[in-house]
Order: sequence, then C-alpha cells, then structure tokens
Amino acid sequence: MSPIVPAPIVAPAAQVLLARPRGFCAGVVRAVEIVERALDLHGAPVYVFHEIVHNGHVVADLRTKGAVFVDSLEQVPKGAVTVFSAHGVSLAVVQQSQSRKLQVIDATCPLVTKVHLQAQRYAQKGHVIVVIGHAGHEEVEGTMGRVETEVHLVSDIDQVAALPMPADAPVAYVTQTTLSLDDTRGIIAALKVRYPAIVGPETDDICYATQNRQNAVRELAAQVDVVLVVGARNSSNSARLREVAQQQGKPAHLVQDETGIDPAWVAGARRIGITAGASTPEVLVQRVAQRLRELGAGEVRQAEGDDEGIVFRLPVSVLRRAA
Repeated sequence: MSPIVPAPIVAPAAQVLLARPRGFCAGVVRAVEIVERALDLHGAPVYVFHEIVHNGHVVADLRTKGAVFVDSLEQVPKGAVTVFSAHGVSLAVVQQSQSRKLQVIDATCPLVTKVHLQAQRYAQKGHVIVVIGHAGHEEVEGTMGRVETEVHLVSDIDQVAALPMPADAPVAYVTQTTLSLDDTRGIIAALKVRYPAIVGPETDDICYATQNRQNAVRELAAQVDVVLVVGARNSSNSARLREVAQQQGKPAHLVQDETGIDPAWVAGARRIGITAGASTPEVLVQRVAQRLRELGAGEVRQAEGDDEGIVFRLPVSVLRRAA
C-alpha cells in the first residue's frame, strides 16, 4: 500500500528562508574532525569525554564509527586514546587523565581555551573570578575548574547582588562562549556597578559564532511568519536562538530534526524561517526544509548574510598519517 501523502498545510507558494550564517561553527567542525581523524589513526574504539558537541545526531554518527562517549574517565581503560570535548575540561580532569596514562587529544574550542587562559591570568594577579554562564554546563564547569582561587558563577542579574565580595575587592569576570554580547550585557553592567574596578575581556572576545547567529535570526524573524530553530534540547545556543526570534514578536520553535515539526506551527504561513545552532549539521537543516516542502512549501532560499570563513587549526597529533 502506498503511503498517504498529507495535504498541503502551509499557504500556497509559501517561501522558506534559511538564515545565514547558521549551523556548525569552526570550533564544532574542528572537534568533529578531530574525533574522525583519531578513529582513522588509531582505530576503534576512541573514547570521548562527554558529548563532543551538544547534538545527538552528531554523537550517534560518531558512535557508529567507533567513538565511545563517557561521562567519567573511570570508564576509560588505562592508556586508551581519549578526546576531550569542544566544551573543555577542568584541571582535575587533566590530572586524572595523566594518572590513568590516557593518550589525550584535546578538542577544546580555541575560544574556550582563550577563556581558560584569561581566567588563569586574572587569578594569578590576585583577582576573585566571576564566571558568567549557565550552571551545570560542561564549559562552565571546565572554566571554573581551571583556576585555583575563589570563583563564583553568575547566571542572571539578581545573582550579582548575592555575591559575597566587598565592593573594593579585586574582581574579574569571564563569560561562557555560547553566550553573546546581548546575553551578557546586563550582567556585566550590574557587575560594574557593584564592583567599579572590575576587569574583564574586551567585547570582541565574545564568541563570534554565537553573536553572528543571533544577529542573523533577529534579521530573519523580521522577514517571516514563524521561525524553526534546528538544534538539540541541551544546546544552550540553540535555545537562545529561539528566544531571540520570540523577542522579535514571532512564534519560534526548537526542533531536533524534521520529525519534531508540528504542522500546526506553520499552518497558513507564507514565509517560514529556519536557522540552526552552532552544533547542528547542515544535513538536518535540509531535512527540515524538505519536510516543509512536503507540507506544501515552495521555494527554499538563503537569506542575505556573510559566510564566516573562519577555520581553526587541528592539533598536530591528528595530522600525522597512520603507519
């Protein structure tokens, strides 16, 4: 029996507009390629500490190739090839990997490494460190664990008032890279009021990919009736893209892939926007676009925007060829 094809739901000749830039950033491209090259060089299994990036499809694909994802280094056999995820790790994890004689390949995003170094420099100068970010996020835990001094986490403006340091204390802040300048502006302003002498990174140290994708979805939302954000539920930058679209007064929905689309969301829509978080592969964007075609959409085209053109170098340990 032939499958039943659903009747079109979107408006006749509805247009699908793809945000630009969207999807994979340079740090994610680098991290995924590191795991793939490690598998080519060493063969399976290659162990990966935490999800290499926050996307279940990416993780599942690498798992089929021989990657084994673990949440504890105790799950890794001594001496095994182990990749640290793009989110970075604490000094305690580094030390544990050394005690287990693991062959570590570090896939930490260079922008995260930059934050680690900033926090360490501030700590060496005697500053109390404030990390702006989301509690429980692997990147935040890694950054807080990179300094051996007093460190505090702030996730919103209200928490600034609860910080225990006096106003004249030497304080420095760093930020989670998956936050944008828009996300952190209010918190940084509140910190500067409470601690007039506070120091922190320049605004151009904010992750380019996060800010660019938020700028793009803001422009996209102004041109469409509804926005679909393709990304994992545990991806903070994907969730933020949905929030940014909603702040523009447009309905926006986060979907992991085409199976998550509720046809009611796009019923009657004349223009539908699609964007994707920095951990989302382009193939999922195209599958979502194809599903919209099945629901009656017509033309799919790119929104105006610039390609980022940024590439991060791979570590030397995965550039050599297998013997």
